[in-house]
Amino acid sequence: MKTIVAGREPVTANEFIELALGIDVQLFTGPAVESAQERAARLDVAREVLAELRETDPETAEYAESLLRTLPMQSRPSGRARRRSARRPAAVASTGSAVAA
Repeated sequence: MKTIVAGREPVTANEFIELALGIDVQLFTGPAVESAQERAARLDVAREVLAELRETDPETAEYAESLLRTLPMQSRPSGRARRRSARRPAAVASTGSAVAA
């Protein structure tokens, strides 16, 4: 069964949401990597769209607000190393043989 929204066939879940609700999900969630200035500009636009949605479509506005509270997956900065847990060496079983020095 195909899902067609507004005469278009969405490929991903985000495309379906964008077509069905008429909002750009990434406007509210943000890309994985963006500068502070880009983030501030995106959030300003998102707040304006949200204010308009509250007046015209409260249910969609509620969903958009929930998207604002989600955080995108942040990639690790290249300068930071991953934290590794210390591993103990496996215990070596003694078979009774001795090594002379």
